[in-house]
Amino acid sequence: MKNFFAYFIFFALFAALMTGCSNSENEAASNNELGTQIMFNGSSTLASVIASIAADFSETYETWDNVNSNFPNAPISIHVASGGSGQGIRTVIDQTTDFGMLAREVRESEREQISYIQEYLIGIDALTVAINPENPLASLKDGLTTEEIVRIFSGEYETWRDFAPSLPDEEIVVIIRDIGGGAHEVFQDNIMGDVDVRIDAIQAPSMGALVNRVIENRNAIGYASFGVSNQHKDSLVLLNVDGVAPSIENIMNGSYIIQRPLLLVFSGEPDDIQSSFLDVILGEEGQRKIEDMGFIPIN
Repeated sequence: MKNFFAYFIFFALFAALMTGCSNSENEAASNNELGTQIMFNGSSTLASVIASIAADFSETYETWDNVNSNFPNAPISIHVASGGSGQGIRTVIDQTTDFGMLAREVRESEREQISYIQEYLIGIDALTVAINPENPLASLKDGLTTEEIVRIFSGEYETWRDFAPSLPDEEIVVIIRDIGGGAHEVFQDNIMGDVDVRIDAIQAPSMGALVNRVIENRNAIGYASFGVSNQHKDSLVLLNVDGVAPSIENIMNGSYIIQRPLLLVFSGEPDDIQSSFLDVILGEEGQRKIEDMGFIPIN
């Protein structure tokens, strides 16, 4: 069965056990030196994508020598941990992971801490301003201006009637990602500027949780990942921003302003095994998976 959030494969060398524990330990150490494990850490948005690609890759090849005959006969072991874009880049800086997963740009202060940084753009995402289909705003207009979004998310508008007299006197429920995450940083930079979101905004632990909260509450509004919102497109209304719809074309040409890169970050040069899996992510199979999961492929 595929495990999309952590992929751990352990193995026992039974023939070596027959000849003694020391042979088994030497073989395990040899495989470890050859780098038969790949570790990813970071963005929860990217975690499900990478884990899905890794699951398919492992099921297809099972051992590294089936990928390339020059690779060791060791089970494919790809670990994917989700902890946010900030954690992803920190683990690369600390050298506790191989690839950091980011759903935002790398900050200059972060880049300076990595002697030889490699950035791989594997897809594009955007943040869509989403409401429940039963939200009274949906029947009034199909979009918001940047100024209106700021007033809603900052708490200047506390009820929908504050926004428009024809709307009900019901509290606006603002749903955001965690303040320290990459998604919120993108939203803050592209929409809020120097204005903070309201202090009582509900912070969702993942994009999936954010979307579910919007679906469950007719008075909710939140910024949902383009990829995740596409997976729930029948249960959400995605609003235009400054008259521009969150479409693939508008995201690609830059006219839709709340967009973000999906990046893998590496320190140094990937070895042959790491490069072989990176080629899959950037190749036809991986890019198709990225598209199937609602994001925009780069190839």
